[in-house]
Amino acid sequence: MINGTILQCFHWYTPADGYLWKQVAATAADLAQAGFSALWLPPMTKASGGADDVGYSAYDLYDLGEFDQCGSVATKYGSYQALLTAIAAAHTAGLQVYGDVVLHRKHGGDEVEHLSGTPVAWRNLDRAIGPTQTIAARSRFTFSGRGQRYSAMTWQGKHFQLVNHNCLAKPSDLAGQRVLYRLKSKPFSAEADVRLGRQERCCELDLDMPVVAQALDDWGHWFVTTTGIDGLRLDGAKHLSALFVQKWLWRLHERLAAERPEESDRPASALFAMGDCWSDQVNDLHWYIAKSGGQLSLFDVPLHYNFHRASRQGCYYDLRHVLTGTLMDEQPALAVTFVDNHNSQPLQILESPVEDWFKPLAYALILLRQEGYPCVFAADYYGAHAEIINRLLWVRSHCAYGEQYDYFVRPDLIGWTRLGNAENLGAIAVVLSNHQGGSLWMELGKPDTQFVDITQSLSEPVWTNANGWGNFDCLGRSVSVWVEAIYGDLAFDKLDRATP
Repeated sequence: MINGTILQCFHWYTPADGYLWKQVAATAADLAQAGFSALWLPPMTKASGGADDVGYSAYDLYDLGEFDQCGSVATKYGSYQALLTAIAAAHTAGLQVYGDVVLHRKHGGDEVEHLSGTPVAWRNLDRAIGPTQTIAARSRFTFSGRGQRYSAMTWQGKHFQLVNHNCLAKPSDLAGQRVLYRLKSKPFSAEADVRLGRQERCCELDLDMPVVAQALDDWGHWFVTTTGIDGLRLDGAKHLSALFVQKWLWRLHERLAAERPEESDRPASALFAMGDCWSDQVNDLHWYIAKSGGQLSLFDVPLHYNFHRASRQGCYYDLRHVLTGTLMDEQPALAVTFVDNHNSQPLQILESPVEDWFKPLAYALILLRQEGYPCVFAADYYGAHAEIINRLLWVRSHCAYGEQYDYFVRPDLIGWTRLGNAENLGAIAVVLSNHQGGSLWMELGKPDTQFVDITQSLSEPVWTNANGWGNFDCLGRSVSVWVEAIYGDLAFDKLDRATP
């Protein structure tokens, strides 16, 4: 089995030039050759900001860059036809495609409605901070540019449980507060963790309404069958009822399974789902996984924050605990591991970037260990870290298999080995340091074998002894990845010529 790796193909500041879908189509074969197995694409649906919108301000889920709405036909990333061409190119190259979807909220309504709303605290939606009153909100979505093509469903105030604005309110009425308006008296679902923040609130749908659930069921089926994608990334999982997620995904699987014969090469059970439950407390992620019935993998946010802190603290961070309190360590089968993504970039609400010097170390940890499903960030892969990521990807694809022995023995120096398996015989040794560097005596099960550092930080080879142990080095604030010389010779020529 080949190790899978996701590429997040976008970042928050991807240029609004309508070119991304064309770029995906043009580079799909090269990305597969580099070692990626799946591409995570940004929201494909029309957002309220049109061609300038990153995509998370969802307007019309049925508009994939096909209709003149929100000031443009195409989305920020390109046209409907360019999207389908990109997905087809990815599939031809052997890559899976995961689509980013925003289910729980809408933005940029077409018409204003007068509604009865209760102002509530931004971080406690069950706490009223004023009397129920008449408000005016842009909560009616008619999609005049699309009409009734694909769906006749329009959205109205009755379909929402929360709005983030009141057109009747004066600045003096708000007294500087960020106010949300609850449209229904029922409490918010216990299946959505209210501890995880409310920064992204727009017009939020009432997912308990049968008509809303049915509309989202119909759209999910249409979206998957229309695009042919292989998986979903659920945006804002922390705002979604975990029980709703469980049922929505189960119903989607059931519907697809009924349409696809068992001998199909793309059975419904192959539809992958991942979500972002943004909390640095691993118990929050365990809670959400349990409540959603294990229907989706989660991004390992606690691991990201460990990387963030390690990069800021330098030699004062104890590397022996870099995996402590992470999904990668405690529930690796459902962990999507990452170093940075669009949420953690500078100037974003969840800003928590990993410092550049530590990124090679962090990528070695997610790409060369057996736990988790790693996701590489476009801003890193197409930026300053392209060379080291390509080298690590090569090792992941060809050599990072089999038993794993850990040597987390010093606060400033840790390492591990992978011994290979029947299909992938090569062994590797990884050593990383956040201080002065050093060496670790580690077992590889390869007696009297020469190893070379594929990062080329160190030029002298290492030989194992008759028992298959070797003394493997790395420089300060660096990582070295030692592979058998026979594989290194095969890799160096290719890697020296490969740039993303």
